Amino acid sequence: MWYWLFKHVLLGPLLRLLGRPKVEGLHHVPADGPVIIAANHLAVIDSMYLALILPRRVTFLAKQEYFTGTGLKGRFQRWFYTVVGQVPVDRTGGTAAADALAAATNILEAGGIWAIHPEGTRSPDGRIYRGRTGTLRVAMVTGAPVVPVVLSGTDRMNPRGSKMLRPAKIRISIGAPRYYFAADQQTTPRTATDELMRELAARSGRPYVDRYAAHFAPR
Repeated sequence: MWYWLFKHVLLGPLLRLLGRPKVEGLHHVPADGPVIIAANHLAVIDSMYLALILPRRVTFLAKQEYFTGTGLKGRFQRWFYTVVGQVPVDRTGGTAAADALAAATNILEAGGIWAIHPEGTRSPDGRIYRGRTGTLRVAMVTGAPVVPVVLSGTDRMNPRGSKMLRPAKIRISIGAPRYYFAADQQTTPRTATDELMRELAARSGRPYVDRYAAHFAPR
């Protein structure tokens, strides 16, 4: 209930007013069944705009720190991420990657939408950076289609280091779904991930950088 209340009443109308989002290619998102949304990452608010424009419920894997804060802010943050259905994942332990992929697989096997930013962290300069292979590993195991999505303008609305939102035109471009299967020995997760990130770069009109964004900026 809270997910839809935030989307349609408490937060969604403000996001629409501030960003006046223009969406292209929404028909590419399957109306039912498991789907992986793979999007570039410019700002913290990216996930909110993905949830806003997609008609189906979207689940992200949220870092566990969002659920363990203390004080009033920590309690509110924990409540917010819990009621909107986000899944906490510990990214610090030795099994962190495996736990995250297992959680994503569970979302898809239940027929849901899992949204992920393959770059792993926000782009420091708007360019598209090398993607982590976890997205494609899950796609190959589950058979879920991967839908490439490019956001623009969210970094102007929600600049790094700023706690205030600024009016900015948001554009979201959605590409045709891609299908990957474990039986296809010609495509490795690394190769498929590189192809996906280059497609995001081409769709965004921004350069592709074959290095991880985490090497250039803090999370």
